[in-house]
Amino acid sequence: MSLPFEINDAPDGVNKEMWASFEGIKDKYVHVGPQKYLLCPPYRDIAAGIYNLELRPDDVWVVTFPRSGTTLTQELVWLINNDYDYERAKSIKLRDRFPYIEFSMLMPSYYREEVIKQNQMSKEQEEAFRNEGKPTYEKVQKMFSPRHIKTHLPFSLLPPKLLDTSKVIYVARNPKDVAVSYYHQNTSLMYIGFEGDLPKYWDHFQNDLVYYAPYWSHLEEGWEMRDHPNMLFLFYEDLIKDMPSVLRKVAKFLNKSIDEINIAKMLDHLKIDNFRKNPSMKDSKSLKGVTDHTKPGFFRQGKCGEWRKDFTPEMNAKADEWIKAHEQNTDLRFQY
Repeated sequence: MSLPFEINDAPDGVNKEMWASFEGIKDKYVHVGPQKYLLCPPYRDIAAGIYNLELRPDDVWVVTFPRSGTTLTQELVWLINNDYDYERAKSIKLRDRFPYIEFSMLMPSYYREEVIKQNQMSKEQEEAFRNEGKPTYEKVQKMFSPRHIKTHLPFSLLPPKLLDTSKVIYVARNPKDVAVSYYHQNTSLMYIGFEGDLPKYWDHFQNDLVYYAPYWSHLEEGWEMRDHPNMLFLFYEDLIKDMPSVLRKVAKFLNKSIDEINIAKMLDHLKIDNFRKNPSMKDSKSLKGVTDHTKPGFFRQGKCGEWRKDFTPEMNAKADEWIKAHEQNTDLRFQY
């Protein structure tokens, strides 16, 4: 299966920086496409399968740069599109209801084997854990409709007929909050394993040395598509500030109805504390060697403007200069 973009080894300097700061992967990273998106080495093995995925008219995709409200959006989209079936939402894991299509690239096979050893898994557990490392698009191909699919890949690396065939919800979040949230996730997930403080992480973020960077290229690809009839472009900040309005907007986009009773139920179901308790959100991150439980968990604050507590004045000045430079190329603007 051919691809219209190149996948190349990242330059030695990029690999040196990544290997020095991220503990999980020691193979050569890849740069993908003209924008040189920084992705994990196993992406080479799944790129064509994702790009050439056979689409269906009733597919619903959630596309985001990481740490932009993805999980929250997945849950609310799934509930609206499944007529508010809260029992199924709690009993079936989100990763099964709404698979992350490039997930298999994140944890190298050698790291997966180390996790198996650390946890002294049974044969059945080993098989299940190894199966998580198989290409997710193979699972997606076999799913019943309507399928719900999550990705952090930019539009240029997704099936070319995606917007002409399926519905897509893109969520954008301001880069300061994204970087803080991404930092905490990258330090707590041991198969990513960022070593360093937040100022160092911001330097990586700004210099396109985090997974899925460049941030601005990713968002600009989504922003350019915002007027397509099969596209709903949302801001995370709007979702947090006025969730009822966003729920109505999503329901309308999916051709579903929503009443005040279900809005109230959704608001309660989607509270961050309830998310943490929801059994469908828990997965293999509880295994030894996967998550550092001394660090903040996957669901942290669920707020806007938290960057103000963490950014130093020097970081903020650097960030503002970087943001101002990129805003010259787009009319995309954020609330901070």
